[in-house]
Amino acid sequence: MGMVKSTNEGNITGFILLGFSDYPQLQMALFVVILILYLLTILGNTTIILISHLEPKLNTPMYFFLSHLSFLDLCFTSSVIPQLLVNLQDPMKTITYGGCVVQLYVSLALGSTECVLLAVMSYDRYMAICRPLHYALLMHPHLCMALTSLAWLSGVATTLVQSTLTLQLPLCGHHQVDHFICEIPVLIKLACVDTTFNEAELFVASILFLVVPISFILVSYGYITKAVLKIKSATGRKKVFGICSSHVTVVIMFYGTIMFMYLQSAKSTYKDQGKFVSLFYTVVTPMLNPLIYTLRNKEVKEALRKVLGKILVIKFT
Repeated sequence: MGMVKSTNEGNITGFILLGFSDYPQLQMALFVVILILYLLTILGNTTIILISHLEPKLNTPMYFFLSHLSFLDLCFTSSVIPQLLVNLQDPMKTITYGGCVVQLYVSLALGSTECVLLAVMSYDRYMAICRPLHYALLMHPHLCMALTSLAWLSGVATTLVQSTLTLQLPLCGHHQVDHFICEIPVLIKLACVDTTFNEAELFVASILFLVVPISFILVSYGYITKAVLKIKSATGRKKVFGICSSHVTVVIMFYGTIMFMYLQSAKSTYKDQGKFVSLFYTVVTPMLNPLIYTLRNKEVKEALRKVLGKILVIKFT
């Protein structure tokens, strides 16, 4: 394994992302699988964004938030996967210090934004199902924009604080990152000083961006379930459960995997599990989101057929 030189013991010019070096027999297979998943992520999320804007029937708060989720997933995967694909083929597995810093700030901002956005989406579903008569009045475009802006600003704020504090830690020449991405937990492990404060700050931030949103989501869906059970029509119940189950599935996949990574101690020894868990929420979940929302949602499937039909008509006329 090559080494990244540093100008002095405290001035790192780059890092080695060890990634899946312990599994050389898997690296080619991982490269192919991740590349395919990345292309599907781009295709699926771009499709969601386009049909949400092109189909008038989807000009609703739900699809407004969904298009932001798709845009988030596109940006998040693009901040991680290209570097991962390069390192799976590169025996040196290096990333510049600047590249690591950018990846750290951007991926944390986008991940934190998604945590808040998923909670906002659960509030939207609560309003649509539990207060349908007031839904259009309450979930007006200005409120939707404000809630989305809150999600984005909170993501930016937390990365400015967490990433900056993490980058202040002295590494004493340590530059081998036992991961495939520059994330706060793994960078804290490289520090050669006491990291109690950073770990405490990371834990508090994880509570704010993981535990609080998922608690809000669970409460919202508790009320939604209660309201759905009161619907007398079996068809109506099935339709509502179909829409809500899509969101619940995304929530379970996203929060379940990311909580494993961020709520454990920075001194945790579950390094290999952490890599594969991170692989799930950085690669798999963003690819599955469009599939979950389209395959389980008749409105999206009908809109997609309509848009494709228009494109084919234009192409052959």
